[in-house]
Amino acid sequence: MSVTAYALVSQVRFRELKTRIGLAAFIGATAWFFAPSLWPAVWFAAVVVSQIADWAVFRRFRLNPEWAPDRGYVILSCAVTAFGVAIYSSIAAWLWVDGGEIGRAFALVQIAGGLLHVSLHMHHARPILISAVATHGAYFLGLPVMTAILTGYWHELLVALGCLLYMSHLVVAVRQASATTEVLRAAKEMEQQARRKAEEASAAKSDFLAVISHEIRTPMNAVISAANLLRRTKLDDRQSEHVSMLTDAGEVLMGLLNDVLDVSKIEAGKMVLETDDVDVRARLASLARLWEPRAAANGVELVVEASGAVPECVRTDPLRLQQILFNLISNAVKFTDQGRITVSTDWDGEALTVAVSDTGCGIPAARLAHVFDSFEQAEAGTTRRYGGTGLGLSISRKLAEIMGGDLTVRSVEGEGSTFTLTLPMEVSASRPAEASVDVVEVGALAGRNILAADDHEVNRRILTLLLEPHGCRLTMVENGAEALEAATAERFDAVLMDMQMPVMDGLEAARRIRSSGGVNAATPIIALTANALDVHRQAWTAVGVEAFLTKPIDPTALVGTLAQACERGEPPARAAVA
Repeated sequence: MSVTAYALVSQVRFRELKTRIGLAAFIGATAWFFAPSLWPAVWFAAVVVSQIADWAVFRRFRLNPEWAPDRGYVILSCAVTAFGVAIYSSIAAWLWVDGGEIGRAFALVQIAGGLLHVSLHMHHARPILISAVATHGAYFLGLPVMTAILTGYWHELLVALGCLLYMSHLVVAVRQASATTEVLRAAKEMEQQARRKAEEASAAKSDFLAVISHEIRTPMNAVISAANLLRRTKLDDRQSEHVSMLTDAGEVLMGLLNDVLDVSKIEAGKMVLETDDVDVRARLASLARLWEPRAAANGVELVVEASGAVPECVRTDPLRLQQILFNLISNAVKFTDQGRITVSTDWDGEALTVAVSDTGCGIPAARLAHVFDSFEQAEAGTTRRYGGTGLGLSISRKLAEIMGGDLTVRSVEGEGSTFTLTLPMEVSASRPAEASVDVVEVGALAGRNILAADDHEVNRRILTLLLEPHGCRLTMVENGAEALEAATAERFDAVLMDMQMPVMDGLEAARRIRSSGGVNAATPIIALTANALDVHRQAWTAVGVEAFLTKPIDPTALVGTLAQACERGEPPARAAVA
């Protein structure tokens, strides 16, 4: 016997306790109406006592649903059930004898209702069900049979036969209901198991992406940073070409990695949008400058047109707007070998519309409906010929939808395509401030004392090569514990902290530096890590870092962020001297 079956019956009986007592009061009142007497009141009091006994015995199952009852307690439960049913249906015997024809009919209906009730609600635990049904059945069949025997009116047995047929139909109905319940329960268990497996798979995928992102970014930091450092040296034309190949390949690899992470965030519903002022014309001009050389190399003209109705400044997510436009223009340049690419912008008072049209190869009609699917491209040979994974358009449409807009496409094979982005946004009264991280004053880090914690020897070497030419003093440590010890010994102008390190990780080290109350408790801490997911960014924000930088290291962003952090974290006395 299933352990949960008794608990389920107990829970059902407990929920319906008030209903049974209320129904007993109605039946007692009706019985008194048919045959006025003291007995209905006595019967109701007996029902209340039996229900209290039922509540007390079955309470143990409710308190401990997983408890497996021994044979003695099962017998006790069955006895209490039979006792309660015997009391409950005893009113039918009194009505059968003293209620006249109407009373006899009411008695049979009352017992039939009781049989239906216990059959539907107690079939989970068979011993309890048999106890209840047998007691109800004794009244249901016994009353007409005993009447036939005592009075000699054998036609009364026809009533018993009708009652027997009712019970037979009830058995069939209960079996079907029980079978249906079991099927539904099994389906629910399968659905729950499938959900658990899906959740486990999703968690495993998130863990895998976090690990693979970190493991790829770490060596890519060495490759791209070394290429950038090499570019600063004196190179001949062939060597410069080789360095350019390294940096270009590194950018492609990082783009693919970021696309995969973006798809994962979108699928998990964890994409977080930010709102800021954006100069649409300036943003388009910047993208045009980036892609014009590549378009021109293909003999393609890239033209940007903005309607006079387009506001000077709007409020939206700058990063995601640029990401969508970047993907659309990149796609147009990739698939256009001759002719023209036009980026036209318009404004209807509530939404910005950007249409990117090209005179490229176009998209076959059969594939047009799938261009926004993840990992889909127009045909099997597209990846080999043009490169890419097919994620750019999928991400762009999903981002547009998250931002409340849409991305559509019209295309004719052999003539070209037009991708139209529509994004609702507000007009901003202010003009967006120009980012100052890209422009770093020469000597901004001269004389600064900087602590850098990273467990990877190559990363420490790269930081040294990137920062020492700026005239700062670097203290290198290999883990969070050494960073905490160094931060206790002397004051620094800024701290660069990796995340995953042995002995003590960067988060814990940053937390302890902040709470130490020492000379570096308020020193700006900058996270410089290969852990680039949003959850990692949130974890760093929680410990109070100044900025969050990811690997591979962008030299300009690194120096600019350090310079700004040092300036903001400067003590008043030193700032006055400067």
